[in-house]
Amino acid sequence: MNTPWHTAWQGADIVVFRNDTEVDRFDSALIERVIFVHRGAGNTPGDLVLAIVELPDAHLILPADTGFAGRVHFERLSFWAQRQCVYWAREQSAVLPQRSRGVMRLFRSSALEYTRLPRPELDAKLGQWSLVGPQTWEQRKWLRIAQSQAFSNTTLPGELTQPPVKKRA
Repeated sequence: MNTPWHTAWQGADIVVFRNDTEVDRFDSALIERVIFVHRGAGNTPGDLVLAIVELPDAHLILPADTGFAGRVHFERLSFWAQRQCVYWAREQSAVLPQRSRGVMRLFRSSALEYTRLPRPELDAKLGQWSLVGPQTWEQRKWLRIAQSQAFSNTTLPGELTQPPVKKRA
């Protein structure tokens, strides 16, 4: 039986729930980096596989169905934009250590659940990942729009921090 997980803001804390019972809580001020792992281009919410949250002493692995990438990210876009700590990785480059892969069944299983790992267990692997950012979902969207327009200037990922402003005639 699949047990539902979800996340939510409670003040400055982010809380992880399983069957509406709190199983973990962490202060959002302690977040050093968030990595959203995605399939394909990562342009739609359905492309997101999981989020990895780096805290000073641990890595939290939050599958897409926990709502971290949705609920927690979208409810406080200005928080994430100000922190400049959100990065993106393609699923193909997001290789985990052998022990973690066994626990997480290679990201592809419906059995993927919330996991807290000691920081040293993932540090070396995360250093090998190809990351894009820092950029929030909103910054990523506007960068895609700007790059798709004819005669657009090439802006590096993370450079565009606001939506383009249209000049009035």
